[in-house]
Amino acid sequence: MKNIILIAAPAAGKGTLSEMLVEKHNYAHISTGDLLRNASAKGDELGKKISEILARGELVTDEIVFELLERRLQEDDIKNGYILDGFPRTLSQAQEYDQMVKKMGIDLGIVVVIDTKYETLKKRIVGRVLCKDCGSVYNTLTGVNTPKVDGICDKCGGELYKRSDDNEESFEARFKTYQEKTAPLIEYYKEKGNLFLIKGEDKEQMLEEIEALLHD
Repeated sequence: MKNIILIAAPAAGKGTLSEMLVEKHNYAHISTGDLLRNASAKGDELGKKISEILARGELVTDEIVFELLERRLQEDDIKNGYILDGFPRTLSQAQEYDQMVKKMGIDLGIVVVIDTKYETLKKRIVGRVLCKDCGSVYNTLTGVNTPKVDGICDKCGGELYKRSDDNEESFEARFKTYQEKTAPLIEYYKEKGNLFLIKGEDKEQMLEEIEALLHD
């Protein structure tokens, strides 16, 4: 299967699409956030260094991220294809990543942008509520996965709550950052000829469109 770099605005559906591809096609799902958390938990020399950086509220350097990513790409499960989720975030990271996979003899694959309407994204963020007990996620604005009883989890009866950053101001700031940082990436991959757009309004449509790309 083709390797995939996923590019998407907040709440566009990266996580949902990744889960479906992992379950249906046995993709390896690689998130740099997960790599950092796992490395930090190991407690080795690099893990301690990462923990200290995160404890200070600082950003981990690209050098460390690429070291972790190179290690991950040497594992056996990536041979069936992998999804790179949330990385690269900048043009310089994209260029360095290209050089790294070329050196490792790994195919760059395709870059998929999940194209989702602004209003849909905003509703997904602003309307999101979570269960305090089991962590189930619902939405009060999209008409999809609405709790049957307001404020109560369908699965366990737990209380639903809203995260403090799930508001319009926070969403608008995150969306603006996404637009500013991602535009150069989109142009970069477009010039390479491996950039594709899929619609992000409906999860089944997302899966159908990306599968068409994978089998093309």
